[in-house]
Amino acid sequence: MADGWDVDGAGVVRLPSGKLIRGRGLRRPVPEGAVPAFGLYLLGKTPPAVDWPSRWLRWPDFRLPADRVDAADAFRELLERAATERVEVACAGGQGRTGTALACVAILDGVPAADAVAWVRRHYSAHAVETPWQRRYVARFPA
Repeated sequence: MADGWDVDGAGVVRLPSGKLIRGRGLRRPVPEGAVPAFGLYLLGKTPPAVDWPSRWLRWPDFRLPADRVDAADAFRELLERAATERVEVACAGGQGRTGTALACVAILDGVPAADAVAWVRRHYSAHAVETPWQRRYVARFPA
């Protein structure tokens, strides 16, 4: 996609299919450059307003999504939109919930569930997927 993310941009992950998704922490300023066309925000409370379409997934810090069916739907939407849009996924710090979501999206894109945590740590952040229950959630995520 010609107007997609800069592949070398902060937090940008290239999935096996070639689709790009940016992960980030909402505590930090929006990176310079292009803004998302869509954002998925993973917080325990309503996220701050943004100037682009977005979706909120209720997900308290260090925990799991409040609604796992909604989470799977949100991850599928993120992957589908990534084919033609600049999409980002973010939580407060950009590591645990964001890494968990990126690992699940990677599974939907073909990464084996058993390898998804290691994959996201290699391609996004060594600190991604912070808790044992987040790792278990990824391992059991339905593709």
